[in-house]
Amino acid sequence: MADFASFWAMLTDVPLVGSIDELMVRGGPVLWWLAAVMLVFWILVLDRVLYFFWLFPKYQHQWVLQWQQRSDRHSWYALSQRTAWLSASESSLKRSLSLMKVLVALFPMLGLLGTVTGMISVFDVMAAQGNSEPRLMAAGISMATIPTMAGMVAALWVCLFIRDCMDWQSASNCT
Repeated sequence: MADFASFWAMLTDVPLVGSIDELMVRGGPVLWWLAAVMLVFWILVLDRVLYFFWLFPKYQHQWVLQWQQRSDRHSWYALSQRTAWLSASESSLKRSLSLMKVLVALFPMLGLLGTVTGMISVFDVMAAQGNSEPRLMAAGISMATIPTMAGMVAALWVCLFIRDCMDWQSASNCT
């Protein structure tokens, strides 16, 4: 029981980040880049969600009505027109997904870049002050760990969304 109490006391002494601004300062410039890439990703997410649930059903209904109004549905021209509509449907559903996949790969890479820049900062402090003062190295260590954590968390959440997005695309496909 004494071990748990000492562990809890140690945890309560750890200063936590009080605000987003403080977190961004501790994370260094790479965390700002990560936030910018995440903003671009969520703009693409909003675009896809609006398209999947608002615009695409209207287009799909329009294509079905145009097909049902045709008197000729079995000629080569009618089937090629149907194939063109299906192709347009599929390409509109997949728009931006490849860019989203690139951004997924970019999140952990930016996190690793934060690790490298933070460790360079630690080594600079060690070279200037010696390795006897751990408090001086704390800023570089947080600059190394925070972007890595943020990049991995962002990549995990984004992977889940892209999987759902691809499921929506498969379920909405007219074929």
